[in-house]
Amino acid sequence: MIRDITLGQYYQAESPIHHLDPRTKLISTMLYIVSLFLMKNFIGYIVVLVFLGTVIKISQVPLKFILKGMKAIFMLLLITVFFNLVLTPGDTAISFWIINITWQGIRTAAFMAARLALLIVGTSLMTLTTTPNNLTDGLESLLGPLKKIKVPVHEISMMMSIALRFIPILLEETDKIMKAQIARGADFESGNLIKKIKSLVPLLVPLFISAFRRANDLAMAMEARCYRGGEHRTKMKPLAYHKQDVYALILVVVYMIACAVVGRILVLV
Repeated sequence: MIRDITLGQYYQAESPIHHLDPRTKLISTMLYIVSLFLMKNFIGYIVVLVFLGTVIKISQVPLKFILKGMKAIFMLLLITVFFNLVLTPGDTAISFWIINITWQGIRTAAFMAARLALLIVGTSLMTLTTTPNNLTDGLESLLGPLKKIKVPVHEISMMMSIALRFIPILLEETDKIMKAQIARGADFESGNLIKKIKSLVPLLVPLFISAFRRANDLAMAMEARCYRGGEHRTKMKPLAYHKQDVYALILVVVYMIACAVVGRILVLV
């Protein structure tokens, strides 16, 4: 399960999506997220699915690799579906004991599950096709106007970049510690929920110690190199828009117009 988490990982490939400017990908991802909340019908989600499938095909990232990351949120999906099923009022579809499932609850649960799945796949595609350094530079550039009101844009972007870099490292460290504890006789699977939570203590303590040690080493390395964030910093690879970025943004705008048109037509129907 630990190795199935793909958040923060970068998949190396030579695709048009990989070569796009990170600002283009950040803006496109935000518009894609907005489009998910515009859709109120399954036909609209088919439009989103076609668009996302096309982008995945162009990115050359294997669909199997992307879907592997869905295993980590499978329980969250189940919880979301369950609560929407039993807590949404409306016309009764299934009733047993104290649980009452309505047709409106079934519809809402299906929408929420589809929206969450498409959201995770779409956003993970951005991190899979963009290096943490490029994400930091793109985010800092987009948030640049906030510097005028004294917002520490560079520091915020750097923290997010470091967090993304640490996710795969900590996942690998967790996997190693878990295997070491299992070799010593630890059991993380059997027992009730409380017992399983207690069994995680031998895993969490060394993991936190390792995380703090890595953070301290990183801070000392940055201080030793006289790192100073903020103004007057130059970049080895300055960001620059190219023709493919313009084409990509035009396609995203066309996609948003299609989403708006489909949503409007379905409302009128």
